[in-house]
Amino acid sequence: MPVVWSDAHRSHEPGGETWIGLPTEGDELPARAEAIRHALEDHEAHVVEARPHGDDALLAVHDPALVDFLRHAWASWTAAGYPDDPGQNRVVGYIFPHPGLLNGLTPLEPRSAAARTGLYAFDTMTTVGPGTWAAARGAVDAALTAADLVRDGTQAAYACTRPPGHHVTRSAYGGSCFLNNAAVAAEHLRQSGYVHVALVDVDAHHGNGAQEIFWERDDVLTCSVHVDPEAGWFPHFLGTAGERGAGEGAGWNLNLPLAPGTGDEGWLEAVGQTVAAVHEASAGALVVALGVDAALTDPNSPLEVTEAGYREAGRLLGELGLPTVIVQEGGYDLATLGGLVLAALEGFEEAQVQGAA
Repeated sequence: MPVVWSDAHRSHEPGGETWIGLPTEGDELPARAEAIRHALEDHEAHVVEARPHGDDALLAVHDPALVDFLRHAWASWTAAGYPDDPGQNRVVGYIFPHPGLLNGLTPLEPRSAAARTGLYAFDTMTTVGPGTWAAARGAVDAALTAADLVRDGTQAAYACTRPPGHHVTRSAYGGSCFLNNAAVAAEHLRQSGYVHVALVDVDAHHGNGAQEIFWERDDVLTCSVHVDPEAGWFPHFLGTAGERGAGEGAGWNLNLPLAPGTGDEGWLEAVGQTVAAVHEASAGALVVALGVDAALTDPNSPLEVTEAGYREAGRLLGELGLPTVIVQEGGYDLATLGGLVLAALEGFEEAQVQGAA
């Protein structure tokens, strides 16, 4: 399985986060991708450099206004002088156009760069720095390169994408994500001739971005296995089992929220339900949003999945036998991150090899 890589990820240094009003160090760091690459190369991974792509595939799932904002956010921030006064060296929102503020009115396009950030960011923990756009764009290129490989006949390809992307909606970013790499890959496959594509998200947190992007569509099945937001977990406001899509997309979204403390048995049962849904949808291609932050050792979720659980999840998804793009999402324990990703990919490959035998 080729491993698609972009050195551009190193240019995104978040510089910390603001969480419940307090500055924190943050953990979506360049060391994450490096740890994954090292673990995979230790097992003779075939690394492929991401190829540049135009914006068409990106704009197929994102509002042009969001893309334009992110492209110019750092330049606008520095032009406004914020790194010097008040000394904020990252783009971060401070006011947001809440429906309760607007009372149904269309918000102004703020003249203030700081206020304008609130039009596109939905949290304060996702900061933009001088290299963020290049990194986010490199992650999209990695996902698209993996999708190209699959379109051209490779059975499966893994994109080591950083920053992650699964929380980004059509017009808003957050959750340490800027562009929705998995959604871009799914749409790219669909436009490459696959009538139906399935996107299965096994990150510990709800894949709200793909849900919103494909909410009213019946050509991309979206499935998410995640810790129950009603138990107090990000993204807090959505991710329930009752969210099934709307219009033509009714029934094309599947959420499987899990209780804190769920381990391999319950988590794998949910992954198995996504496999059944992919079968039922008659999908011709698969995108897996592979977060490994549901792991027992990960500090960012209360789920308790083991390395053996990830290997088995990979096997279950691999048994589908579909052309597959695997896109990296979360995973924050540097000591175990690479091994968890390796286990999932090995399980996937083992299943595909057995299926082809």
